[in-house]
Amino acid sequence: MSNRRRSQPQLLCASTLAVFAMLALNVQARPANMSALKDKHPNSKEDNEILPPDHLNGVKMEMDGHLNKDFHQEVFLGKEMEEFEEDSEPRRNRKKLIEIFTKVDINKDRSVSAKEMQRWIMEKTEEHFQEAVKENKLSFRAVDPDGDEHVTWDEYRVKFLASKGFNEKEVAEKIKNNEELKVDEETQEVLESLKDRWFQADNPPADQLLNEEEFLSFLHPEHSRGMLRYMVKEIVRDLDQDGDGKLTLAEFISLPMGTVENQQAQDIDDDWVRERKKEFEEVIDANHDMIVTMEELEEYMDPMNEYNALNEAKQMIAVADENQNHNLELEEILKYSEYFTGSKLMDYARNVHEEF
Repeated sequence: MSNRRRSQPQLLCASTLAVFAMLALNVQARPANMSALKDKHPNSKEDNEILPPDHLNGVKMEMDGHLNKDFHQEVFLGKEMEEFEEDSEPRRNRKKLIEIFTKVDINKDRSVSAKEMQRWIMEKTEEHFQEAVKENKLSFRAVDPDGDEHVTWDEYRVKFLASKGFNEKEVAEKIKNNEELKVDEETQEVLESLKDRWFQADNPPADQLLNEEEFLSFLHPEHSRGMLRYMVKEIVRDLDQDGDGKLTLAEFISLPMGTVENQQAQDIDDDWVRERKKEFEEVIDANHDMIVTMEELEEYMDPMNEYNALNEAKQMIAVADENQNHNLELEEILKYSEYFTGSKLMDYARNVHEEF
């Protein structure tokens, strides 16, 4: 699961922003009082894999409350997303898209219905799930040094600080001897947030240890109903300005205080507000009472919700359904390839029937 950062307005409180800044970025700042514990080696890919990602493939909302701009591409392409990079050869992408169309078209009537697209979306979402499970096995091994198939909070804390450049052996020794770790304020905030998340992932009966399945929920809350609910609570907490545990439209689309630097930034803000307003009114607010409850947001964010998959299928078809027959033909999906794959194809209709 890749961590992708987006140039969108920030919503969250200062402490939460600090947490996500540390999780999303490869921070190398020197702690104020632990210079002796700092290691000169840069963070490795394996180190970063023990941190909860801020972006979850196949989930409609980011961990920080932003809308997932690539959601429809993720649930259409699944693990094949990387094959449709913008700099890929257009003809190859066109051929690949035709192949996908034939797979989605189960009854081979040369059109894709909402039910066929729904089935495909569920299948591609499952691919993302399996990829997360596969990555989690490697991540779990990295934080389970004694191989006892359980990880304590202290074991994880050592690995986390090591991933931030601290000397792993010296940190482990200090924790073993109950010595104070004088880390900087930002790192401490991240640790506190991770610790709260850690204990939320500890399934009853709580033993303060995480097994491989619980560690998967820790990294990927979409794999656990309880952790998905925790993620929703965190998002609502950061957006809920009056503290009633619900979100109004104004709260959901609110921008941080400050002045717009230029017209381009203003346009980005306007587009961002417009997109969130549309999503709030048309999708998230299921009963259309202009209030989004935690239950509504949880249903919206559940990647394995079949009703959501059907709605997404209908929306995806509507984008490209030029002949308004509520199905997708190959010509339509090729014409709107940028929406489905992120790659724009030239001469989309050229020899379509011959190739198909």
